[in-house]
Amino acid sequence: MLRSQGVPEAQIDMVITMMEKNPELFKQIAEEIQAKIKAGADQTVASMEVMKKYEAELKKLA
Repeated sequence: MLRSQGVPEAQIDMVITMMEKNPELFKQIAEEIQAKIKAGADQTVASMEVMKKYEAELKKLA
């Protein structure tokens, strides 16, 4: 999916590596985003809010 949207291969590899390092973190992020969407938040807004919350942990994985 990402390749067809023009995301560079290096960036895709970086995200996959980050997910492999801490899959539980990404599971938690996904659950929190879904909860915000179900509560009526816009998907983009919900994603940005949750990613901001976990910004420090994500930077450690990069």
